[in-house]
Amino acid sequence: MMSAVPLQRAAEVADTSERRITLLGATGSIGTSAIDLLKRQPERYRIEAVTAGRNAEALAQLARELGARFAAVADPACYGALKDALAGSGIETGAGESAVIEAACRPADWVIAAITGAAGLKPTLAAAERGTIVALANKECLVCAGTAFMRRAAAAGATVLPVDSEHNAIFQALGAGPREAVLRIILTASGGPFRSWALEAIRNATLEQALKHPNWSMGPKITIDSATMMNKGLEIIEAHHLFDLAADQIDVLVHPQSIVHGMVEFTDGSVVAQLGPPDMRVPIAHCLAWPHRIDGANRLRLAQMTNLTFEEPDFVRFPALRLACEALRAGGGAPTVLNAANEVAVAEFLNGALRFCSIAELVEATLGASGSRGLLREPADMEEALAIDADARRLARELLPEIAAKTI
Repeated sequence: MMSAVPLQRAAEVADTSERRITLLGATGSIGTSAIDLLKRQPERYRIEAVTAGRNAEALAQLARELGARFAAVADPACYGALKDALAGSGIETGAGESAVIEAACRPADWVIAAITGAAGLKPTLAAAERGTIVALANKECLVCAGTAFMRRAAAAGATVLPVDSEHNAIFQALGAGPREAVLRIILTASGGPFRSWALEAIRNATLEQALKHPNWSMGPKITIDSATMMNKGLEIIEAHHLFDLAADQIDVLVHPQSIVHGMVEFTDGSVVAQLGPPDMRVPIAHCLAWPHRIDGANRLRLAQMTNLTFEEPDFVRFPALRLACEALRAGGGAPTVLNAANEVAVAEFLNGALRFCSIAELVEATLGASGSRGLLREPADMEEALAIDADARRLARELLPEIAAKTI
């Protein structure tokens, strides 16, 4: 499969004085980090469009501060608030899925795709099909429809840059040697808040405990995914599509300090690693300036790094990681079902309707029942991936009462 991820330095991308940026998902954690960087160099970046899900007030404030030309909110019910907040500013406004897709299609040099969930699929694909540079932070494009997305991005001549810290680390390290010399890649995981907990304690973990990540500051959904290690499982699937690697070429090591974000092992025995502080502004800065560099976030103080450790992941205590690896090997629609069921399970856990240990149980039950529903077929395109995603969510909700009723 031809990859849209550039595996060698692209010297032909000019270090121009100004780049036009569209930010899909401006009010989320990735968007907030990106805006912090953009504000530091206003002479270098001009904002074409910004979008948000429902937070019209925050979006309007950002649009004014950044001088955006267009602002769109995904929820049509929030359009009135957005329009009123931007009255007299000269900034165009829109609402609904079509408006977010319009934002993705506007003439920007760089599109930061940071909309979470399945809602980000169509806008991100629309940006890629323009043949532009897409800084990809939306997992669903790859987990739910990776084959179709990467094929269409490559056909359109788009460049896909991975924003996620681990994939960005691999992206940088891959430049150290030819593709045919890559033996394997290694994604690192912090292990989350329960890395050293006993199995029984993990099963009884509370929401408050699960939301206390030891290193990273993230939104609630991804923080819970880190606690279950599903996040790392999804990243394995993403890496498979981003770098066109077989499942047995992708390994995971638990690295509690979150300093080494990814490694590439070459056939000569060399291992090239990318290090950085646990701050999403580092990989975002790399994507914003690629193939050049800009001032980023906090510097890593190597002399203070007295202890960097690595250990194998525990698939018994963290069954979500095992399920993700199995879904990748199964292929077809299994990764789509995995992601959909996990989103349902995490939402129910955050709402207090499901125990922590039941997150993986609901995902496994959904995967087990999906074959008889015809959900394990390979999605031919984005539309079919969305259909499988919707059906898998319905199936997970059907199975939810039975899983929730189980005793520990």
